[in-house]
Amino acid sequence: MAKNTSLYFRIVEGRNLPAKDVSGTSDPYCIVKVDNEVVARTATVWKNLSPFWGEEYTLHLPMGFHSLSFHVMDEDTIGYDDVIGKITLSKEAIGSQAKGLDCWLNLTRVDPDEEVQGEIHLSLELLKNTEKINLRCQVIEARDLAPRDISGTSDPFTRVIFNNHSAETSIIKKTRFPHWAETLELELDPEELSEEGTVTVEVEIPFACLHKTPPLEGWFRLLPLGNNEVDAGGKLGALRLKVRLVEDRILPSVYYQPLIHLLVESVISPTEVEDSSALTMLEEVNTVESRQDVAMTLVKIYLGQGLVVPFLDYLNTREAMEQFMKAVGMLYLHEVLKSVINRIFDEKKYIELDPCKIDLNRTSSVELLQSYLTSIIESIVGSVDQCPPVMRVAFKQLHKRVEEQFSEPENEDVKYLAISGFFFLRFFAPAILTPKLFQLRDQHADTRTSRTLLLLAKALQSVGNLGLQLGHGKEQWMAPLHPIILRSVASVKDFLDKLIDIDHDIVSEVPQRAVFMPSVTVKEGYLHKHKAEGPQLLSRFAFKKRYFWLTSETLSYAKTSDWQVRSSIPIQCVCAVERVDENAFQQQNVMQVITQDNDGQLHTMYIQCKNVNELNQWLSAIRKVSIYNERMLPSFHPGAHRSGKWTCCLQAGRAGCSRTHSAVTLGDWSDPLDPDVETQTIYKQLLQGRDKLRKKYVEMPDADQTSSNNENNCDAHPDGAECNVQLSKPGQSVAARLLAVIEDLEMAHATFERREIEEGTSVILNP
Repeated sequence: MAKNTSLYFRIVEGRNLPAKDVSGTSDPYCIVKVDNEVVARTATVWKNLSPFWGEEYTLHLPMGFHSLSFHVMDEDTIGYDDVIGKITLSKEAIGSQAKGLDCWLNLTRVDPDEEVQGEIHLSLELLKNTEKINLRCQVIEARDLAPRDISGTSDPFTRVIFNNHSAETSIIKKTRFPHWAETLELELDPEELSEEGTVTVEVEIPFACLHKTPPLEGWFRLLPLGNNEVDAGGKLGALRLKVRLVEDRILPSVYYQPLIHLLVESVISPTEVEDSSALTMLEEVNTVESRQDVAMTLVKIYLGQGLVVPFLDYLNTREAMEQFMKAVGMLYLHEVLKSVINRIFDEKKYIELDPCKIDLNRTSSVELLQSYLTSIIESIVGSVDQCPPVMRVAFKQLHKRVEEQFSEPENEDVKYLAISGFFFLRFFAPAILTPKLFQLRDQHADTRTSRTLLLLAKALQSVGNLGLQLGHGKEQWMAPLHPIILRSVASVKDFLDKLIDIDHDIVSEVPQRAVFMPSVTVKEGYLHKHKAEGPQLLSRFAFKKRYFWLTSETLSYAKTSDWQVRSSIPIQCVCAVERVDENAFQQQNVMQVITQDNDGQLHTMYIQCKNVNELNQWLSAIRKVSIYNERMLPSFHPGAHRSGKWTCCLQAGRAGCSRTHSAVTLGDWSDPLDPDVETQTIYKQLLQGRDKLRKKYVEMPDADQTSSNNENNCDAHPDGAECNVQLSKPGQSVAARLLAVIEDLEMAHATFERREIEEGTSVILNP
């Protein structure tokens, strides 16, 4: 039974942050760490003590985690950025809230030395004889230690403490992955052998464990030393955070098939089942908080079954359609909007239409705004062939249903508005308004660019409304854009007609494991690369700028985006994708792609990204397309090979000193479909509403009421036979089947968990 851990967090806003600049303000941004590893960085909000970020992330962490921390920083253009404060949440604190955390939390001070991060590998045992008692500790190695000096390394040693006894290993210079292989012994007095004591090796180990055989050995997480600083009472400001932890045990696929069958039945045979289906029952027990999550999960399930179009046709809810467009349309949105969005950000022109806001010393640049809007509209209406076929078929079904319901000539525009409402108002317009949230840009827009984007988003909404509301609102100053909007109505209608002119059969009914198809570029952009061959000296200047393309088949690169000759790496050869320590090249944001050729030889390519977010996005994207590769490495070297040894662990061997993280990914539109994980999510939702379903659909009225009803409704049998009336409720048989499936899954989970406990597989040495 596999384990699936997903961590969702949203950095909403800050308030009352202290001023760090001489101007009396700060330029705050947040760094997010999971177990001291940076996983995200928000945009900088310039000159603001109460910044709004609104950035959200989902992390998939199959190996679990221990703590999540948010560090608020003040960006300085000269010198090092200032630390404002931090918030640390333990996994237990997050998991204790069933619906997750959604609250303001005060920042605390940051002491760089307050925590000892990483893991240590050691063996402990008690040696007893008639003359003396010794505590023997074999200190083998450690990994992922926190850097303590500016070079990004540490000079670690290990100290073993019991009561007043202590012993230390030697110091190993400049490494976060030390190998000691040293044995330390403490001579103890018999009266010290208390079951209540603890042995401390920067971890606490109950002394009672040492009386057991065989000796205690394994990897142990290094615990914090303790922070003397308590909540500063809001003096450092506060963050509003939303954090939710989802931790599941995933059963083998066969156990989820009955539930998938019920969900499929709801869509493919809606006339053959009762008025209430498994889908409608799921909707009844769905909570407000989980509506979007459930909608996205259902979209993925039906995508995997090749039935997403009939599902949308059957359900036709706003949440499902919006999640569907995000799941299958993000690549398309990037292709259509990216160039014009980049142009707007690069030009940074002052644009304003509202006379109350126009700077008298500047022109309003109406012509430039009209040019941007024209480019956006032309790009959209010319994108019929780029639009994913499954999206086009879904809109065709929506058009058909609306046309059936509003067939009168005076309702001619309704069938267009039904599609354009989703297409323009809830897909393209939000992406133009906040490009960063749709991964179109790495940073939020500055104030000037943000105003331009807002005006364009407003105009595009009017385009989506086919210009029907022009002149009726309060913002009459938008009039300079009205001619373009009105001229675009005919081309928009023509575009929508072409969009739905598609054969249903073009959408394959074969289940797809991934949203993206092999021929589609999942990610692309300029990076800096260096290919390491052999043990030569690697310098920071060895990185060359190259343009990269990633598909589900290859990772390729060339000198420029229009270069004809490309070098390619087959995705099936990838066996690890990992971060590189800063001290390896004295460079930040470097990753490595390790591949294996047909002869079994390993090759490493180092790639530098421009920031931590780009690094995490590329790491995640390559991991996702290689997630089903068979030859993934269990360990790797986060350093570089110099002078016959690795800079990380100072060892010569190829065997890695740190465990790989190939299953740790960022959740986004390119996630591979995983039917088992998605069906488990639906099962949990149904499990929470099981009693509600049983009461509504299955449980019969009390005995007296039933008896009375029987008497009133029982006509005499013509042969004088006794009358037998079996009352039933609408939807009872479907509900009974659904409840039986829920019960079977619940029993399967209990069986597997009991088996894990009996076999000892759930006992983890790394606490």
